[in-house]
Amino acid sequence: MSKIILTGDRPTGKLHVGHYVGSLRRRVELQNSGEFDKIFIMIADAQALTDNADNPEKVRQNIIEVALDYLSVGLDPAKSTLFIQSQIPELTELTFYYMNLVTVSRLQRNPTVKSELQMRNFGTSIPVGFFTYPISQAADITAFKATTVPVGEDQEPMLEQCKEIVRKFNSVYGEALVEPEILLPDNAACLRLPGIDGKAKMSKSLGNCIYLSEEPDSIKKKVMSMFTDPNHIRVEDPGQVEGNPVFIYLDAFAKDEHFAEFAPEYSCLQEMKDHYQRGGLGDVKVKKFLNNVIQAELEPIRNRRKEFQKDIPYVYDVLKKGSEVAKEVAAQTLSDVKDAMKINYFDDKELIAMQSAKYEETVD
Repeated sequence: MSKIILTGDRPTGKLHVGHYVGSLRRRVELQNSGEFDKIFIMIADAQALTDNADNPEKVRQNIIEVALDYLSVGLDPAKSTLFIQSQIPELTELTFYYMNLVTVSRLQRNPTVKSELQMRNFGTSIPVGFFTYPISQAADITAFKATTVPVGEDQEPMLEQCKEIVRKFNSVYGEALVEPEILLPDNAACLRLPGIDGKAKMSKSLGNCIYLSEEPDSIKKKVMSMFTDPNHIRVEDPGQVEGNPVFIYLDAFAKDEHFAEFAPEYSCLQEMKDHYQRGGLGDVKVKKFLNNVIQAELEPIRNRRKEFQKDIPYVYDVLKKGSEVAKEVAAQTLSDVKDAMKINYFDDKELIAMQSAKYEETVD
C-alpha cells in the first residue's frame, strides 16, 4: 500500500509558532524524508467558513497568508501537493454520504467539538456546518486515501471519529476506504504549545501568538512579556520548570548548538533548568536566551517569505496546479465510494443487463 499524508490548516490568519512546532516543521521533515509516496497539504477554507460564514473576506484574504507560510517554512510544490479545499467539490459529496454513518449524539461526544463549541460560545446557535466538521475532515482524509495524518494531540478525537466512519463504511459497503493513523509530534513540548500569556492554547483569537512572519522587535517584546513562574520573584529564588511557558518553548525550540552561541555557560537545556530550579537564574536572562533561539529559527523563514511575497501570481499558480492534482485523486476515490454504495447507475453494466433481462422475460 502507498504511504500517503494528508494534513492542513484553516486560513483564518497567518500561522504561528504553535503551528510550526506542532505540525509545519514535522511536515517539512516528512516531505524530505523520502518515506512517503504522496503528500497533500490542504488550505481548509471550506472548514474555516463553518464559523466565518458572515465574514468570507477574512477567509479569502488569508488563503495567500497560509500559502506564503507554507512555502516559507520549506514545503516544496515539487514534493508536496498544496491545494485549496473548496476547489475540490468531491469532498462535499463524500461528506454528504458519510453523514448517514454518524449520529448526532456521537458528534456531541467528540471532545474536540465540545471544547471548540465552548470556546466560541455558540450556545444553541451552532452552525450545522461547524457541528459536522469532523465528518468533513473524514472526507478530506479518506478522499486522498491518507495512511498518515500528522497533527497535534487536540486532533486525536477527530482522527478517531474518522476511523469510525471508515470502519462503518467498509463494513456496510465493502472495503473502499483506507483507515488512517495519527502521527503526533515526537517532542512532547510540541504537542500543544501554550500561549505567551500562559493559557493552555496558543490562539489567534486570544492574541497570545508569535507569528512566523513577525518582525524581530515584535517577537522580542512578546518573549520578554511572557508568563513565567509567578513565585519566582527574586533571582535567588528556586524556580518552577514544569508548566512554565518559557521552558516549554525552550523544550520545543532549543538545540545544543544554541547554547554554544547564546549561552556558553550551559552545555544543554537541562543544565539551565537545573540552575533555574535551585535558584540563581533570573527570568530575564532565560527570556533573552529564548528570544535569541526563536529569532534564529524564524529569521530564515521570514526572509524566504519576503521573497515569495514578490511573486504572488506564482503562489496562486502553485495552489491552482495543486488543486487540479488533488481534484483528480479525490474524483477517483469518489468513484470508488459510489461503486461500493452501488449508486454508480450509469456505469453499472451488470445492473442494466440484469434489469433488461428481467423486463425481456416479462414481455415474452
